[in-house]
Amino acid sequence: MKVLYYDCFSGISGDMNIGALLDLGVSLDYLSQELDKLGLSEHYKLRVSRKTKMGIEGTKFDMDFVEKHPHHRGFSGIKAIIEVSSLAATVKHRAIEIFHHLAVAEAKVHGTTVDEVHFHEVGAIDAIVDIVGAAICLDYLKVDKIYSLPPEVGSGFVKCAHGTMPVPAPATANLLVGVPFSQRVQGEATTPTGAAILKTTVTAFTRPETLIVEKIGYGLGTKDFEQPNVLRVFLCTLEEENGELEKTTQYVLEANIDDMNPEFFAAVEDRLFAAGAVDVFRIPIYMKKGRLGVKLSVLYAASDEAKLLHVLFRETTTIGVRRITVDKLMLTRTSREISTPYGSLRVKQAFYNGICVNCKPEYEDMLRLARENDVSIKALYAKLAPLLEE
Repeated sequence: MKVLYYDCFSGISGDMNIGALLDLGVSLDYLSQELDKLGLSEHYKLRVSRKTKMGIEGTKFDMDFVEKHPHHRGFSGIKAIIEVSSLAATVKHRAIEIFHHLAVAEAKVHGTTVDEVHFHEVGAIDAIVDIVGAAICLDYLKVDKIYSLPPEVGSGFVKCAHGTMPVPAPATANLLVGVPFSQRVQGEATTPTGAAILKTTVTAFTRPETLIVEKIGYGLGTKDFEQPNVLRVFLCTLEEENGELEKTTQYVLEANIDDMNPEFFAAVEDRLFAAGAVDVFRIPIYMKKGRLGVKLSVLYAASDEAKLLHVLFRETTTIGVRRITVDKLMLTRTSREISTPYGSLRVKQAFYNGICVNCKPEYEDMLRLARENDVSIKALYAKLAPLLEE
């Protein structure tokens, strides 16, 4: 499996990202030709050079503007520019998705809708080139997955179109909800554009254990910090040691509860699943002073943490939770629909080394067919078992 692995020890911006991907081997001519498909090339010229930052050599990506261009653009206008271009469908989809994440983050900051928000700096030509350029470069490299270490975001304050803002800037902070990050350097290290690229493309903010590095790219930033302002990106292969097992990083929130009406737990579980929980389970426990309690556990992806915490603190009596990082190994899974004498039925299958090792009908479909045909669900399982094995 071909993998990109980001080491954002000094943060990430749109130009640093393109610089690092060019350093990995993306053709500058190819990038330039693809960007020309946006119809904006008369407004800028690309400039790429080899430079060093505190002894680290890498690629510096810059743009020179031919003329002043409007800074205020809405999401719908940017989306239209991308959609009408002749870029590959995969590039269009990824670029629009990155801009959509930016729009959602900006809308939340300013209390408006995605359609009404104007991006200011991130709507300017340079950000369009940075984001669409990122999508072009990632498509060129043909990687299967992208991982990253927690990015450095910086600290202090930064000046922007809205005045002086704390670091991370509000839009960047919104984009990094559920994402671990550090704040060691003084100044803005991760920009909203850089955060949106990570938010959209990164599978997990961790380092897989079986990465084999093939090449390293360095993208240089413009600012000077007390450490090298460099984005390091590794092009790797990922050895899959467990057949077709897929490994991902997820998280568990746990709360011990002994002072809540047990009838409330069913409603809490429904709310947790609606908020994005992968799984919710309860274990009876003994707590201090011999009290019977419940350990409520919630499995989830990082992006859903804020919503799940909202449910736990609003809907339960807990006053604190534990957060645990877990590695999850999963079989390859598919879903198919089969025809039965009782009606259509969705079936989930799990494969290991190319062999189907588990086959299970969807419970909701089985319940519907049992009611429609006036048979018990137990009898229906028995009657349909041979079909599931085919």
